[in-house]
Amino acid sequence: MTPGSAAAPGGEHLLLYDGACGLCDRLVRLVLRRDGARRFRLAPLQGAAAAAILARLGRPAPDPAALATLLVVRDFRGAAPVVLERSAAALLVAAALGPPWSWAGLLSGLPRRWLDAGYDLVAHHRLRLFGGAEACRPVPPEERGRFLEPPGAAG
Repeated sequence: MTPGSAAAPGGEHLLLYDGACGLCDRLVRLVLRRDGARRFRLAPLQGAAAAAILARLGRPAPDPAALATLLVVRDFRGAAPVVLERSAAALLVAAALGPPWSWAGLLSGLPRRWLDAGYDLVAHHRLRLFGGAEACRPVPPEERGRFLEPPGAAG
């Protein structure tokens, strides 16, 4: 399996999302609802947990003022975690959520630059289309354990 593969391998994955983005908030809620195997843990990119994990993997934390991507750390507690970003991250999440979301895997045959260009187009307009932090809702108490730091603590 290649690092950009859409298949969701075993292990526990970490979804790092923009904690001030309405689209990311919707994605987080979708993952909480559809991830019955509870394979995803979550953390806002703006938070200390994301910065610590990315530093451990030799990657700088993204500039909070210029966030335009989500990251997935595949098998983040395993011996060889892999950081996926943009379309590769989105396809892994979709694959793990099952149909109809996993059908997005059909796109994985397209060139990565095309997929990332489509991802970038949505990312560029996401705040205008889906709102910012004001569009984000509190996480239900029973789901807070899925987060590496309390939702809303980043910032």
